[in-house]
Amino acid sequence: MKLEDKMELTHFDEHGNARMVDVSKKDITSRSACAVGSILVNKEIVEKIEHSDMKKGDVLGVARIAGIMGVKKTSDLIPLCHPLMINKVNIDFEIDKVNCLIYAYCAVKCNGKTGVEMEALTGVNICLLTIYDMCKAVSKDMEIKNVHLVSKSGGKSGDFVWKE
Repeated sequence: MKLEDKMELTHFDEHGNARMVDVSKKDITSRSACAVGSILVNKEIVEKIEHSDMKKGDVLGVARIAGIMGVKKTSDLIPLCHPLMINKVNIDFEIDKVNCLIYAYCAVKCNGKTGVEMEALTGVNICLLTIYDMCKAVSKDMEIKNVHLVSKSGGKSGDFVWKE
């Protein structure tokens, strides 16, 4: 990539060096984002989760706490993300017994100068990784799938809704 091409990107300075975007002149507005993803497991794992029979404990309860912690630590994990004062995190799960899928949903809200899309995506990924970690003694044959932003609101770029 040529230097002049990099200059049009917001995360590069005039010398092509990575930088954090300056949001100091942006207005504080209400921001929200929701992300989803799934993990493909086997029937035994689904049954153990549903009957609270996993040796490591309450899989979805631990995954929920891990997801919330992931949201709060996003700027520590993604180098150019701004630290944000998060107002709300809501994490839900849905178990599809027929297809042996566990869906994780993460909704995040804040009042800030930049959006919370990365926080919602990080929350979902950490939930799914935690489910993997807590279930791997039963089977390592699991697959994290289809992690994506479902919606976002607020900010200069406006609203976004995933179109399937």
